[in-house]
Amino acid sequence: MWVVKNRNWIVGIIGALMLVTLVLTFSWKPNLSIEFTGGTVITGEYASSSPSVTAIQESLESLELGTVRLQPLGEKGLVMRSRDLSQDEHAKVVALLSDGTNEFKETSLSTVGPSVGKELRQKAVLSVLLVLILIILFVAYAFRSVSNVVSSWKYGIVVVITLVHDIFVPTGVFVILSHYLIGYEIDTLFVTALLAILGYSVADTIVVFDRIRENLKNSPEIKPPGTEGLISESFADLVGRSLRETYVRSTNTSLTTVLASLAIFFFGGEATKHFALMLAVGITAGTYSSILLASPLLVLISGKSPKLKFEAQNKP
Repeated sequence: MWVVKNRNWIVGIIGALMLVTLVLTFSWKPNLSIEFTGGTVITGEYASSSPSVTAIQESLESLELGTVRLQPLGEKGLVMRSRDLSQDEHAKVVALLSDGTNEFKETSLSTVGPSVGKELRQKAVLSVLLVLILIILFVAYAFRSVSNVVSSWKYGIVVVITLVHDIFVPTGVFVILSHYLIGYEIDTLFVTALLAILGYSVADTIVVFDRIRENLKNSPEIKPPGTEGLISESFADLVGRSLRETYVRSTNTSLTTVLASLAIFFFGGEATKHFALMLAVGITAGTYSSILLASPLLVLISGKSPKLKFEAQNKP
């Protein structure tokens, strides 16, 4: 398959894309929500329909609160997130949120301290790292039966590199959006979306790798004297054949999820827009990485020459 034949170019291009997203993520630094930095959340509703977000932001500018995130809830509801507010600032905010006769009634007030935000940041990072470690262990165990052709730990390394790509590409896109647009922040829904993306990505990669494993077990043998147990195609050819047999399934499965996520983004509520966009970008990245990155990378690190014949597994 052309993906495997042009593996050096493809891996190089995707590697450059990963490098760009890494640089953007650590140089621009994403905006963190108050769940991670600490701050105040005010929830309430208006007597009639809520004013526009732009009008509310203009009315709050005089208080100099810094970055304020406003999120409409239905026709009347509103959620406001800002830095930690004093009692006096809180009272002024509630008064300014009322639009003349359209009174704003506060229904809940919550404050997240800096120490709590720091703990949530640590737990979010820990959860992502834990998922990565468990995935590596699972892959290494699942592919132990073909380890005499390509070591099972090499499958694990490829999966890790692929998952790092699948984390930083959507994160980089989100950093770009948060740099130029107001309201895009790294919050708990973002972390939830990342974990979901990891699950989708590893599932796509495992589908391809599992077909490679089955083809390794079932490859035809040649029988000239002294060559018993050797298979007649190279490892690169076998990987290309496995890709041809699986890429349509992987693409169609991911496409349905991406379309559903985009429908939520364009037609759903404000509360789930960013989550849906993150899923769409991440699953797209996970799909092309499982096809264009994982398999070519496996061939590159396998140490198998394109013309090399190797011992096949003869297990039933």
